[in-house]
Amino acid sequence: MSELRYDRMNDTHVIIAPERLQRPNNINADALGTSELFCPFCEGNESATPKEIFSIRESDTPSNQPGWQTRVVPNLYKAVAIEAPHQHHVGTFEYWDGFGAHEVIIDTPKHHLSMTQWNHHEMLSWLKTLRQRVDDLRRDHRITFLSLFKNEGYDAGSTQSHCHTQLIGLPLVPKSQRDFYRRSREYMQNYSRSLMESIINDEEEAEVRMIEKRGDFSAFCPFASGYPFEVMIGSKQCVGQIDTVSDEHLDELASLLVAVMEKLSVQLTKFAFNLWVSTPPLGDESHACDAHRLIVRIMPRVYRFGGFEINTEMMINPVEPELAAKLLRGDNHG
Repeated sequence: MSELRYDRMNDTHVIIAPERLQRPNNINADALGTSELFCPFCEGNESATPKEIFSIRESDTPSNQPGWQTRVVPNLYKAVAIEAPHQHHVGTFEYWDGFGAHEVIIDTPKHHLSMTQWNHHEMLSWLKTLRQRVDDLRRDHRITFLSLFKNEGYDAGSTQSHCHTQLIGLPLVPKSQRDFYRRSREYMQNYSRSLMESIINDEEEAEVRMIEKRGDFSAFCPFASGYPFEVMIGSKQCVGQIDTVSDEHLDELASLLVAVMEKLSVQLTKFAFNLWVSTPPLGDESHACDAHRLIVRIMPRVYRFGGFEINTEMMINPVEPELAAKLLRGDNHG
């Protein structure tokens, strides 16, 4: 069983998860999606995964059978387990038993389909799946934080070439996220508007890092981008969080994500990336988005980072976000 151990020196937590050693590595380091090994995520191989928790599928098809568009299953090589005791041990060696939720969202039944190739319907089905899973897990009051993320490609840490997303629910809020949302709350208290609203206003005025806007959502390369061609998507207006956002806004977000992924693919061709979707700490009354906005962050893994970045938590980015945004807009003149 895993443990969530507290690092007193750095005020962070570490998950010790021996089960993760058993993960198969079915991704080719040189070419994403070239592996010919058996894939448990492919349509027709449903019996090779744990039984599904949720799926979007044709109405006349039964669970755990072909006919699905997205499918959610427990992670077979989980970092935390819902069956573990919800118990906090204090003392010199402080830790939590490995309680939590660890789910795999199989994004598509098509094995070689990258997120950069999704159409609007596929993107929308994926977002609706995320909305349902976060809404469901929010009801478990033992879970205080949800990490919703995607690793695509070897350099982004993926071990499966079949496109998928992961959702990990924890009984604690990680320090980096605690600090992130604390800054958002403090900004709201000091200025009576959300931090993301101010950032997008400033980016729209500056123009040079803006990429595109669809409805209430804007895509831009952050001023202090930590990764080459990093893209952030957010809204000035309160549209809810991923589990409360309306169908209309979800449709706008899907449209913008498809456009951004296409633009990234044009500039970077086949590339590895990490992606996360914001999920404020559960039980935070401001999750209704007075202080927090729904954010999607895309981090292409074009270059590897090393000791300096790990030691200082300060990224070195060799590509100016102004140049990245210009190329993503397709503005090759001037």
